Amino acid sequence: MIPPRPVLRLYWWLHRALRRVSGGRLGTARPRGHGVGTLFLHTVGRRTSEPRVNALFFLDEGADVVVVASNAGAGTDPAWWLNLQARPEAEIEIGGQRRRVRARIATIEEADRLWPRLDAGNPDYAAYRARADRRIPVVILEPR
Repeated sequence: MIPPRPVLRLYWWLHRALRRVSGGRLGTARPRGHGVGTLFLHTVGRRTSEPRVNALFFLDEGADVVVVASNAGAGTDPAWWLNLQARPEAEIEIGGQRRRVRARIATIEEADRLWPRLDAGNPDYAAYRARADRRIPVVILEPR
């Protein structure tokens, strides 16, 4: 069951707060087994040019990192993905370490290959896709 949007917002707010008070040492994790990891994505607002930070689930794919622009199955893309479309250069933070990345949307073939791993790591993704009236983007974050 997908929690209501206010519950999700509270969860992610608390997650970002944990990152802030720990200086980035807490709140992220590498993927384990078939699960997803958690990272912080640092972008720049497309309209405001202000720094933005979002907590996201991810998978490693070689040197790349894979994230999903699900917006919990909402009918619109999340703001972080709109920001990356305007300015693909960003940074990711895992375990207090930051790396520079460049975002691109996965090809249909890449997405089809990655969805089984993403669904295994976070079963909510399948529910999000069923609920959304849009194709949920799989986003590849390549090192730069």
